[in-house]
Amino acid sequence: MEKVIVNGQPTELEDIRCTRCVQNTSVPGISFDKNGVCNFCALHDKMDLMFPNGEAGKKKLNQIFDGLKKKGRKKKYDCVVGISGGRDSTVLLRKVVKEWGLRPLAVHFNDGFDNPVAGENMVNACRILGVELRTITSDWREAKDLKITFLKASVPDLNLGTDIGIASSLYSVAHKEGIKAIIIGQSFRTEGVKPLSWSFFDGDYLRNVQKQFGTVKLKPWKADDAGFNLGLKELFYYTVVKGIKTYTPMYYSDYIRDDQDELIKKELGWVYPGAHYFDDLYHSLIKNVHRIKFNIDLNMNSDSALVRTGQMDREKAINRAGGIYQIEDPDVIRLCIKRLGIKQEDFNEYMKIPPKTFRDYPTSRKYMELFKIPIWVASRLNLVPKVAYDKYFNCGA
Repeated sequence: MEKVIVNGQPTELEDIRCTRCVQNTSVPGISFDKNGVCNFCALHDKMDLMFPNGEAGKKKLNQIFDGLKKKGRKKKYDCVVGISGGRDSTVLLRKVVKEWGLRPLAVHFNDGFDNPVAGENMVNACRILGVELRTITSDWREAKDLKITFLKASVPDLNLGTDIGIASSLYSVAHKEGIKAIIIGQSFRTEGVKPLSWSFFDGDYLRNVQKQFGTVKLKPWKADDAGFNLGLKELFYYTVVKGIKTYTPMYYSDYIRDDQDELIKKELGWVYPGAHYFDDLYHSLIKNVHRIKFNIDLNMNSDSALVRTGQMDREKAINRAGGIYQIEDPDVIRLCIKRLGIKQEDFNEYMKIPPKTFRDYPTSRKYMELFKIPIWVASRLNLVPKVAYDKYFNCGA
């Protein structure tokens, strides 16, 4: 029995790798069946049956979009689409307009770390597709302080402020414009599902950590301008009271990344930002902290999804696992530290703080457990993304 680093902590575990994908015992909550296949592969197969692609997927999408078109026929827009300028969101926007015939309002959230290449991609795609692009720019003092806060909290959720900001922007714009549908480009077939302790999406968790470590008080919530506020109460208001639903159509869509790359390059002038997630420069710093401090390899998670769907060779994925990822550019990392307004010495001290997870702080987890069944129902009614239930209750530790 060896000590495997899990979330930055030496853990007595045998170093085992899944015989089907490439995830190993460094992934919290992983387990294996008698054939050595991990529970994340089992979750993938379950979701694959629940959300079929091919002809069955097309039929389901037609049902969804017929409903959206009917509800939005007297409005300027029938949906809000989140866009970042990366591959997935660009593919989604193209499909929404050219294949599915919807009339979207594209919404982008900018917290000060946008990759300029991704910015050009967004402008070009929206111009060519004839889609209005609305950029929500965060309060810089809040955005910067939240990133420092989570470095101080010493948890893997280093981009939670941005993730909450993206979601709250989509809900805010939908509320303001009277739009009842939000469409996001998430796909478990290309991204996988992250273990809970690697990515715990909870607005109440964010607020509690900010109160403990932050130096800037977050602006209060407003329905049309949520800022960084998206806890259970706000989510209940948007989804249950106002009836805004979230759809993940890529779950039902055939999505081969290499094929789509060529398509969006040809039709939309899309330029590869340099790596997956590198539409946000801060991911350069995140990858570095994850690898060095927590022994977290998010690429192993997404590569495993591609291996399961036959889009990446398993040996290639194994060779990539645990390595220094290409976006860990020292110059970009230094730029991120400088942009945060801290010194390299400050960053080094944050790196020395013992690793923790969301379980070390007050969160909404107990309420999620209490309302487990309603969350399942909400995920099936599209009040929250369909992956939410499995994410919070069936996905690792």
